[in-house]
Amino acid sequence: MTATVDRPQGAGALRAWALLGALLAGVLVFDGLLTLVLEVLFLPSYLGGTPFPISALVAAFVNVLLVRGMATVATRPAALSLPLVAWLLGFLVCSTTGPGGDILLVDSWTAPLLLACGLVPAGFVLFRRTFLRPRM
Repeated sequence: MTATVDRPQGAGALRAWALLGALLAGVLVFDGLLTLVLEVLFLPSYLGGTPFPISALVAAFVNVLLVRGMATVATRPAALSLPLVAWLLGFLVCSTTGPGGDILLVDSWTAPLLLACGLVPAGFVLFRRTFLRPRM
């Protein structure tokens, strides 16, 4: 069941809805970056003596939610993928060295796992929304 909102018709009301949509899109893109930072910081967590990258599973779940959230604001696939693009750019920044030579994503199996879990499920949702949904 989906809820519908009766939007008032008028030039001012339409501009207000467009501004609210743009604000929500900006917040979702920022959330993509914010969640990446938290996922990278919690990536080297351990359960006893075993690496336990729970943040990779969180990345899969949250990025799907970000894409679905963008679907409430935009319909074009390029606009839907903006949180993922921000997430990927943040991932690339985290994988490079900083000014002091520090690197957040070390050479381990957890970094590619985070990349795959962050992009593949959300990419599948984008693919399904773009190509497999019947046109009305």
